[in-house]
Amino acid sequence: MKVPYSKILVYLDGSEGSINALMYSILLAKSTGAALHAVYVVNTKALGDLVRSHVFIDQEKKEYLDDLKKDAARHIRHAERLASSKDLDITASVAEGSPHHVILDYIKSSGIDLLAIGSVNAIRSRRDELTSENDRMLRTSPCPVLVVRDSDDIWEEFGEV
Repeated sequence: MKVPYSKILVYLDGSEGSINALMYSILLAKSTGAALHAVYVVNTKALGDLVRSHVFIDQEKKEYLDDLKKDAARHIRHAERLASSKDLDITASVAEGSPHHVILDYIKSSGIDLLAIGSVNAIRSRRDELTSENDRMLRTSPCPVLVVRDSDDIWEEFGEV
């Protein structure tokens, strides 16, 4: 019998929800033999929007971007350590741009057949619906999307309690 998913991609954004998705994806990949990929996207589109709306000036943008890149590298190292703790290889990378565009391009170029994301936040307004990156990925992904809800069970099963 063929495994239904041979390449899993987990989207990391630094939230607890994305860490839950990562841990669940590691366990899923380990149990199915699927290859695991993780991508952290530095949202340069949102940063550009902040500069255009005069929330940041250009110098602040550079400093903030540097901080975001450091955070991204830290999260990728954490993903690699978690995967290694379960004796699983992971292809992890940092990208820049609009998260849903970067993730959709990665899915297509890498032949991903399952996207794992953290919980989709409750939509409180039409603007939230239009700006939620997880929601956009959920609606536009060319492959099935696994939404991993926050759960203590994942932490317990992973052994990180």
